[in-house]
Amino acid sequence: MTVSKELLEILACPKCKGAVILNESEDGLICRSCKLIYEIRDGIPIMLIDEALHLED
Repeated sequence: MTVSKELLEILACPKCKGAVILNESEDGLICRSCKLIYEIRDGIPIMLIDEALHLED
């Protein structure tokens, strides 16, 4: 299950309030500014800074 386009348009990174984009495998949302990825579990984005994963450079 993926996140709807409408939801993607209104979601923002909770840390910097910047835009997030869907990753290639559609199981996470990426904030390029913070270099974080927020997981999507059962179609629900987990937008908690403490649970975000750091992206590799």
